[in-house]
Amino acid sequence: MFEQTFKNIDDILHKDAGCGSELDYVEQTSWVLFLKYLDDLERDRATAAELTGKTYTTIIDKEYQWNNWAAPKITNGNGALKIDHNALTGDDLTDFVNNKLFPYLKKFKLSADSADTIEYKIGEIFSELKNRIQSGYNLREVINRIDELRFRTHAEKHEMSHLYEDKIKNMGNAGRNGGEYYTPRPLITTIVKVVAPKIGDKIYDGAVGSAGFLCEAFDYLRNSKSLSTKETEILQKRTFYGKEKKSLAYIIGIMNMILHGVEAPNIIHTNTLAENLADIQEKDRYDVVLANPPFGGKERAEVQQNFPIKTGETASLFLQHFITI
Repeated sequence: MFEQTFKNIDDILHKDAGCGSELDYVEQTSWVLFLKYLDDLERDRATAAELTGKTYTTIIDKEYQWNNWAAPKITNGNGALKIDHNALTGDDLTDFVNNKLFPYLKKFKLSADSADTIEYKIGEIFSELKNRIQSGYNLREVINRIDELRFRTHAEKHEMSHLYEDKIKNMGNAGRNGGEYYTPRPLITTIVKVVAPKIGDKIYDGAVGSAGFLCEAFDYLRNSKSLSTKETEILQKRTFYGKEKKSLAYIIGIMNMILHGVEAPNIIHTNTLAENLADIQEKDRYDVVLANPPFGGKERAEVQQNFPIKTGETASLFLQHFITI
């Protein structure tokens, strides 16, 4: 289901003037996909609250919820629901998305209680992204396709996360330095198995890219044994940490982790190499580093001053950072 939907979406975006490459396809598919995923997550939380007799307060206000602007439903007479033909489309849809939806979602970064909440991550994602789909009719088609997807069961989420990885792999083959987004999954899987992290370890990737190492480590630890509630919370909040310099890679990394099941990833948008090694204290250190440092990059002279061994080669600088941290 997911695979065919992704192919159909790529065909739609290929026709759009605002999307020129696989990188654009992934970026634009990602934000729509994320909002649908968020809608399903809210439904699951509401159901869980109902079962325990609690009241659930939605993250997203009613006007901006998926079922109101993206996919309002009507019955087709046989009891089945389909998208209302009066749903926003064309210029009305792009106006709403660009001038109302994105500004609304950006504000979450300011109003969230703390940086380790999904609310804060929503604000971060929509502060970094913009809608590049120029035709509101193309955007309507993309939304209709994504509305058909479901993220309710573990199996659906698992399939989704693997196909999202495939999309990222295609970015890696798309030129424009696409390789910085992706390390081949069999290589990551092998490294994680060899390193064999344990629950309670703080795991770090300072060149996080699309977060492949952190996602694989999460899957490895989650499946290593039956987890207690406390261990699940440790995995969610106090295990995985990352830094990423490039905007698109940073956003893709956050979304990749959320789709894998980490609700509020501890990934920071920063140039890791701008941190002076002399400033790293014991409290800043991690138990495990899982990373693929960028090879062949060049750093400016002022950044090199942060390191004992001065070189422009990014991999050598990252190695010094990883050993220290």
